[in-house]
Amino acid sequence: MTGFHLRAISGLGVKGPACFQLETGGARLLLDLGEGPDAGMRPDITGIGSVDAILISHGHPDHIGALDLAPELGNPPVYATAPVRALTDDLRLAHAQDLPIRGTVQVAGLTVETGPCGHAPGAVWMRIGGAGGLLYTGDMSAESTLYPCELPAPAAALVFDASYGAADQPLADQMAELLALAATRPLLLPAPAGGRGLEMAIAFAAAGLPVALCPAHRHVATVLLDHPGALVPGGAGALAGMLAGTAALAGGSPAQGVMIAAKPNGDAGLAAELIARFAKSGEAEIVFTGHLATGKPAAELVASSKARFLRWNVHPRLTGIAALAASVQPRLAMAAFVEAPRAADLAAALPDLPLVQAPEMRW
Repeated sequence: MTGFHLRAISGLGVKGPACFQLETGGARLLLDLGEGPDAGMRPDITGIGSVDAILISHGHPDHIGALDLAPELGNPPVYATAPVRALTDDLRLAHAQDLPIRGTVQVAGLTVETGPCGHAPGAVWMRIGGAGGLLYTGDMSAESTLYPCELPAPAAALVFDASYGAADQPLADQMAELLALAATRPLLLPAPAGGRGLEMAIAFAAAGLPVALCPAHRHVATVLLDHPGALVPGGAGALAGMLAGTAALAGGSPAQGVMIAAKPNGDAGLAAELIARFAKSGEAEIVFTGHLATGKPAAELVASSKARFLRWNVHPRLTGIAALAASVQPRLAMAAFVEAPRAADLAAALPDLPLVQAPEMRW
């Protein structure tokens, strides 16, 4: 198959919502339709018109948060994996058509191959149109200790998660830093329930530290135990053991050990309640581990030294991007979800990667 056209509707040159349009063979697909992570950011779908399907890489808001715009796109069918469907409260996703975690499906006459890409429950990369087509990673992390990740096959074009630019600190080093801090005082870790929060809980529990989990995290863990194919080998056992050995976290829980609560930027959920308490009392140190979204409490708390930032990798570091490029061997590549200066750092670090700067690719 020839004659592919990819447009970055949103997600190029910025840590912004995912939305990419692919046209080939008379079919028009939308890859993700997100909102955020910074407050108020949404794709501009003006002029797109009708599409044949929306393919969802995973269930985080910056990839699904604008699905309410689907009527403006002709109300196309939505495709998502079983864990994404099971964990959503959006009826468009709950009733979506199946996208396998590993496998092949026909969408609008196109062959869509999928494989696990770490990062979050049920997250997948997609190869559309075979070796001559597009490989879209969504968000990806080969370092995940709970969600499996497999490198994809070759494709002519690649749109990949470049959220960290050229940063290359291993997750193991970040884990060690957090474990050392947790040994000195109680920690509150705001985190996404459908993401790194459960990975962190398993790591801290395995280190012998007391762990308390919010209800949102406990719910996700319970659902995932019904989807063992969405976990690494042995992941279901580790998750069940952690769940049985951790306390239930509530607003009045004592400040002790490691407390993990949604949501990640502290703007809602139990995390918001506990942040208000601990920022005032100092009973526990507040540590954010992911993107500090503009307009959310996390960024303000870190800027005012009322909280700390220590990253926990959930996106590919430089070594992972190099491995991905070697596996896919693209003729064209687009670095997504990263600001222009950090994209330039990545281009300098990987000069052989055929990066394009324009928001469109044709091949």
